[in-house]
Parts: sequence; C-alpha cells; structure tokens
Amino acid sequence: MEMDCRVCCNGNTDLRINILPSASPKTGLVLFFYLSMKKIVLAFSGGLDTSFCVPYLKETYGADVYTAFVDTVGLDEHVRVTIEERAMALGAKSHISIDATQEMYDQHIAYIIKGNVLRGGVYPLCVGVERVVQARKVLEFAREIGADAVAHGSTGAGNDQVRFDGTMRILADNITVLTPIRELGLSREASTIFLRERGFPVSDARKDYSINQGLWGTTIGGKETHDSRLPLPDEAYPDTVAPALAPEQPEEVSILFKHGLPYALNGQSLDPISLIRSLNEIGAKHGVGRDMHVGDTILGIKGRVGFEAPAALMLIKSHQELEKLVLTKWQRFQKDHLADFYGMLLHEGQYYDPVMRDIEAFMDSSQEIVQGVVRVRLFKGHFSVLGAESDYSMFNTHVATYGESNSLWDSRDAEGFTKIYTVPAMLAHRAKAIGDQANRHDS
Repeated sequence: MEMDCRVCCNGNTDLRINILPSASPKTGLVLFFYLSMKKIVLAFSGGLDTSFCVPYLKETYGADVYTAFVDTVGLDEHVRVTIEERAMALGAKSHISIDATQEMYDQHIAYIIKGNVLRGGVYPLCVGVERVVQARKVLEFAREIGADAVAHGSTGAGNDQVRFDGTMRILADNITVLTPIRELGLSREASTIFLRERGFPVSDARKDYSINQGLWGTTIGGKETHDSRLPLPDEAYPDTVAPALAPEQPEEVSILFKHGLPYALNGQSLDPISLIRSLNEIGAKHGVGRDMHVGDTILGIKGRVGFEAPAALMLIKSHQELEKLVLTKWQRFQKDHLADFYGMLLHEGQYYDPVMRDIEAFMDSSQEIVQGVVRVRLFKGHFSVLGAESDYSMFNTHVATYGESNSLWDSRDAEGFTKIYTVPAMLAHRAKAIGDQANRHDS
C-alpha cells in the first residue's frame, strides 16, 4: 500500500484527500507505520492552519490528537479558555495550556538584552524566538504522554517552519514530525472549505495585516510590508498610539540593572516579566517603539516587517549605554561581534548549535559588573538615553577629564606614546613609498 495524500481544489469548492493502493512492500510498511499511530500532539494556536490540522490528522492517521498551546506571552485566562474550547470543538482528545513565559525570558530574552541584539541594527527579534520555545515544550508534553508524533501548522513560505522543524527534528529522537499544511501545500481557501464541509465554523473576516503579539514585541505584516518604499500607517500598529497623539509632556523613567539584566523601574523592584510589561505600557502611551525592518530571511529572500517593541528597544539601548561605562574597549568589541552572530543564529532557528552555549558563557562572564541605573526620556514617538551611572564606572573624572587634564600621565608621556603608537602605520607608509619608487625605475 502507498499512501498518496492529494489535495484537489477545483475552483476552491472541492477538497479531496485520497489514499491510493500500491503493491510496493516498502511503502506498505510506511503506511502501516503511519496508520499504527495512536497519539499525535499538535502545536495549537487556534488559528486557521492549526484548526485544519486537528480533523485532518484524525481522519488521515486514525489517531487521537492532543492539542498543546504554549503561552510565551502571559495571556489572560479568558484567551486560554477560548483556545481550549476551539480545540475541543474541533475534535481534540484533550487540550493543555503550557505557560512558558518565564522560560522564554530566562533562556532567550535575557541573552538578547545581555548581547544588545538588534538584527540589522533595528529589530530586537520580537516573536521568532518564541517558536523555539513552543516546539520544545510541545515535544516535552509529547514524551510525557508517549505520543508517536508531533505536528505543527507552519506553511512552506516563511521562517517559522524552519524554527519549528529544526527544533523538533533536533530534539524529537524517535518521535515523528508531521507538517500537514506544508506537505499538502494548502491555501487558506482550501483549509476553510475543508473545515466548513465538516461543520466547523470559520470566520469570513479578512485582515489587512497579520499581527503576531509577544512579550518582547509585536510584528505586523501585510500590504505596505510587501513594498520596500512604503511606511505602515498609524492604524496598523495595534498597541502604540500615534506619536502625534502622544502626551504633550515628556516622561522620564529610570531602569536599574544588575549583572546585565533589569530588576527595577523607577526605584521599584519588579520581576522581569512585570518590568517588561510596564515598560511596554509606558512606551505605548508615548508612541515609542515603532519601526520597520528589512532583512534576509532564513530561506534566502529579502523580507520586510513592521514591529512595535517599546520595552525591548529601551532595555537594549539602556543596557548598551551602561556597558559603555563599565566594560573595556575590547570587551565591547568582542561582544558586538559575537552578539551579532548570536542574534543571526537565534533568528534562524539554530539555538541548539553548541556555539550558542559558548557565546552565552562569554556574555554571562562579561555581565558580572554591568550594574547601575540608566535614565530614559520618552516624548512623541521617540526615546533617548539621558545618562547612566554605576559603581563600576570607568568614567572617572577624579583621574582624568577627556581633552582637559589627567593624573595618569604628563605631556612627555603623551608625546612618547604618540610616537610609538604611529610606528606601524609610519613603517607601512615608508615601505610603500620605497616600493613605488623602485617600480617606477624598473618600468
């Protein structure tokens, strides 16, 4: 037997999934393997693609489908219940909500802050990293219940398929990974027809923008993001107010850091999740954190996305300013290079390459003395770092004031240093002049 899953959309009105017979013993074993599945765990969000997957997996494999929603945002209970009700209505055997917000911060956001990671110097990796966490937690649940397979609803078009697939295939061991939407090449219209034919409601509402909201920021795709020349309109941003409508008076906040991570806002100690949420609320009120990013996708093409990430941008820029006070030139030089590489691999779903642990160890070591307070001013869509102070600051006016006076050397020391410091460049300059003259004579 050979299982041939064909999806036929004739005028978007008919969707058929056929299993065709074949005499191949090899494919017969494959069919037996798939049809012997008893439990499949589906990474479930409640959207159209994962909604399609529940009845499709049940019909195709004859298995019980267990849905798992991994919360990396910290959603309220009402949203979680709505997602669970949707899963059960679609025919899930059971549903579980897994809170991974703290894990998202500890294992990922913390290192984005420590590394000052901004992809393309702009984008703080708002939601892509969540897919790694979600895939990992789904696999953990699959092992707990002894599942035969895990599944996700990513299409074959974007970055998320690589993040989900990569993580699952690295960690899955003997658990099969299924990707129905990608394997079938389904359009949204075909998925909608499939669900409605089985009596499952699908909203007719069409959205101009695809919104992905996360703890670390929100991404916005659609319309203007498909054209490199166009900005997003104010109404496309779901949470931040238009800068023109922001308060007429600026607001200042102070962020306290210890070992490279924020722990207090305006003198009040907060857990990191609450601190990020508070900063997001303050920034949103002032229209802070909006931007557009053009970059290289994992699949090799260029992509463009809008985003709003008030807390992420303020924390990264504040942390960066504090590091300028307490780290040496070469510490910062190495950090900048490693963090850029780290951010690229993290964005591209390569979190489990061992080099990532090596870079994290370097970051952890560098952050021991990164502590102090940074003041930030917000006004009409912009924020600026006003200043920073630290007990470990190397900005010591008692020793030296740049361009004025110092107690570490005198004018003779400076003259001798300048002579020695320029020796390599001077020798190179003279060697080139001698070589050029010799070549002129030879010609």
